[in-house]
Amino acid sequence: MIFLSHNWKDKPVVEQVALRLRSIFGQKNVFYDSWSIQPGDGIIDKMNEGLSNCQYFFFFISTNSLASNMVKMEWQNAIFKAAQNAIKFIPIRMDNSTMPVLLTQSLYIDLYSQGLEVAVRQIIDVIQGNNTFRIPTSQFHNLIAEKQRIGNKLRITCRALHFLEPISSFAFCTLNDIDGITVNVLNETMNTSSDQKDVPLTSGLKVNTFVRGVQHGTTPDMPFMVEFDISKNPDFDIMMVMHKTSHERFDEIPLKVIG
Repeated sequence: MIFLSHNWKDKPVVEQVALRLRSIFGQKNVFYDSWSIQPGDGIIDKMNEGLSNCQYFFFFISTNSLASNMVKMEWQNAIFKAAQNAIKFIPIRMDNSTMPVLLTQSLYIDLYSQGLEVAVRQIIDVIQGNNTFRIPTSQFHNLIAEKQRIGNKLRITCRALHFLEPISSFAFCTLNDIDGITVNVLNETMNTSSDQKDVPLTSGLKVNTFVRGVQHGTTPDMPFMVEFDISKNPDFDIMMVMHKTSHERFDEIPLKVIG
């Protein structure tokens, strides 16, 4: 039996989970009060019956459920059974409310931060005995670039988000004419520079590039910053930033506009 412990105020979300579980495991194997408790049934008796037959207890933690005495009775009874290895107790975080101290030792499913589909997939994996880890669909990036216009200057800040990047050499790519554009590497007295026109990309597109670098690494506390003086060409823009990853290779890093 799969027991879904929740407060009625959270039903719009919890019911989506219940319906998905019903379609996979069958309604009789999912204790969800909307179909497990019918008119004329004793609520406490049905709750006790559900808990007695429960193998997986999913507690939907929210401000609403933590304020409910009925839900409190359910999850505290369930955690007592879990301590005896009689059931598996899995918290599901629904909002940013504070987790009860008794549950802080349990690894929870984070519906609030990861979304409904990920949470449902993890619930199904727990029941089926599968590992809940999934390879991320988005590519990992330690480096990002931020673009900001400040008066007649265009500033690009390259940041390391997590750890040191030992090579601090970046190619700033544009489709605009680069004649008359001056580049200043901020907060650095020594830097390497190289400007090239009509550089072919693997996509077939040709760009003009400014390559700038320094001899030390880029860290979360020490970003690499350049400013382009665009006073002679207000329409000038950087459309791509690439990071040197080997002697002859540059890889694109995410570029976002700020300000």
